[in-house]
Amino acid sequence: MAQEIRNQFVAKEAKRLKEEQVQVQEELRHLRELMQAEVDVEPDEGDAEIFEREKNAALISVLDRRLSDIEAAMRAIDKGKYGICTRCGKPIEVERLEIKPDASMCVSCQGEMERLARRNRPASRPIEW
Repeated sequence: MAQEIRNQFVAKEAKRLKEEQVQVQEELRHLRELMQAEVDVEPDEGDAEIFEREKNAALISVLDRRLSDIEAAMRAIDKGKYGICTRCGKPIEVERLEIKPDASMCVSCQGEMERLARRNRPASRPIEW
């Protein structure tokens, strides 16, 4: 019985991931089309068109990462490893998967990885005026 419930949950999450994949791909397509448009470069400081392009480039980067995470989760489903932490091998909390269906680590491992990443960041230096 538990396996049947898990299978239903995984099927539901696979459908959500597929829908999200299509949405992210569409957003990426639209942003990339905007980036293809020529920009009338003005030497004025704070040019709105350049600011908009930089913002779109940053958003494309975020969406590319999001798409990569979704595709990794879909591959995990295909391999029968969906919902298993890639770091410790324990099941990822169902509540976490319901909120973030592309999660690849349990809350504990994700927190540890974030702490390690913060520790390895260079300390910010004060701005000298």
